[in-house]
Amino acid sequence: MALLNILKYPDPFLKTRADPVQSIDSGIKKLISDMIETMCLARGIGLAATQVGAGKRVIVLDVPDGTEEERRERGKNLIALVNPEIIDAAGAITYDEGCLSLPGVTAEVERFSSVTVSALDRDGGLSEIKAEGLFAIALQHEIDHLDGVLFIDRLSRLKRELIKRRYKKAMEEQARAL
Repeated sequence: MALLNILKYPDPFLKTRADPVQSIDSGIKKLISDMIETMCLARGIGLAATQVGAGKRVIVLDVPDGTEEERRERGKNLIALVNPEIIDAAGAITYDEGCLSLPGVTAEVERFSSVTVSALDRDGGLSEIKAEGLFAIALQHEIDHLDGVLFIDRLSRLKRELIKRRYKKAMEEQARAL
């Protein structure tokens, strides 16, 4: 396995629409393994292939359960999905989202409160996943990445521009400190 570089906003590749995976070969399986390692080391709960510079429709997630003890159990809910597609959605929920590609930035985003996703697993088996709450939010967030959409793109123009300015300023300050 190898640690991958997580692209940071405003890298233009983050706006790329990923291509469907034609077959789950050794290259896709290696990508999945590397993405899992990268996500875990970054302490994320989800990662899309476009975030690591791969234009393939692949996401990995490890969304914690509710209790504090369960949140510390990394890998318990680990899944990899190939060619995920939301086939049903209902309800609404607002959640303070963050992203490994926009470190230090969070904003309240409205999403569906429940979704059904159709995808292939890492062995090529077709699966249908019903998700609610944080799991549903994470699925939507990662699938958005595969379509070149960042969570800040779902905010009002005013909020998005304010966040972009703050983020740019923080990155400039960080660069000067190095």
